Amino acid sequence: MKRRPPEVEVPQTDRAVLMGWARSRNAPHKLATRAQIVLLAQDGLGPGAIATALGTSRETVRDWRDRYIEGGMDALEDREGRGRKPSLDPAVLNRIITEATRPPPPRCRWSCRTMGKALGVGKSTVQTVWASNDIKPHRVETFKISKDPRFEEKFWDVIGLYLHPPEKAIVLCCDEKTQCQALERTQPGLPLGVGQIRTRTHDYYRHGTIALFAALNYIEGKIIHRTAARHTHREWLRFLRQIAGETPKGVDLHLILDNYSTHKDARVTAWLQRHPRFHLHFTPTSSSWLNLVERFFRDISQDVIREGSFASTGELTEAILMYLAQRNQAPRRYVWRADGQKILEKIRRARQRLEEAKNNA
Repeated sequence: MKRRPPEVEVPQTDRAVLMGWARSRNAPHKLATRAQIVLLAQDGLGPGAIATALGTSRETVRDWRDRYIEGGMDALEDREGRGRKPSLDPAVLNRIITEATRPPPPRCRWSCRTMGKALGVGKSTVQTVWASNDIKPHRVETFKISKDPRFEEKFWDVIGLYLHPPEKAIVLCCDEKTQCQALERTQPGLPLGVGQIRTRTHDYYRHGTIALFAALNYIEGKIIHRTAARHTHREWLRFLRQIAGETPKGVDLHLILDNYSTHKDARVTAWLQRHPRFHLHFTPTSSSWLNLVERFFRDISQDVIREGSFASTGELTEAILMYLAQRNQAPRRYVWRADGQKILEKIRRARQRLEEAKNNA
């Protein structure tokens, strides 16, 4: 006579939790399987049918079904001491984590292989520990914390122009992109085929550099621009006069600038005093990321300057002017959306960590 499987009673509160485990994408696979075993057993299925449905063994089904009957939800959790005991010395484990970015001189970075050799463990052990702790010493991001004593004052001044532009005025994000190189590749790229990537030679001829002056209209997205062979105060003054000529008369102009010495030259200051509709707003030192014209400079670098091949500075200038003409026909705005308070909190945390690092050094 075939043995009838025992009845499994699952309270409604337990069933809700078990259903969550069984459907969750984040729960451990083994926990989801145990939840499914109990739920299917409650529906009256036998060990054979459950094992077939879940791709496991009858013994496993009986084991976890009986554990739940005897101990409830707590019995489905792993008991302390189950599983393979860790074989890695805790001191070595701590060194793998804490010294991941602090190799001994003169080495500047660890690899899994070199750290494993130094600590007497396999490279796969180092890799596993790094991965489980989300440690990626091969990746490096650049940063610079401003030391400007008036940082917050200038910070909110610039962001205020973005969030609440003054009425009957124009906000212009201004800067110059210097050292735009006219590089000519020594050979053309190879013809493209299916599954191939674009190619270019590693060497090139240098044909000089130019400077690109740009004033981004924050509201309209259009750009007033000028190219020059140099970027002294004379070229900057010419650009200011150009801005004055290409904007409506009598309208105040709020210019967002960095702290480059050319912008504060005595002759520039004297000219600005004779043109009171110009109002300058300087970003904090080492904070050019606050100026949205830098976002445009990144685009033109990727779209034109860095990817092109130019036999002269004239060719480079022509390509830049053509790009700007097309862009101004269908201008695209760069809109400030970041939360200023969150940025300041992040900067304060970074300063605190830098201070702690100095004290611990």
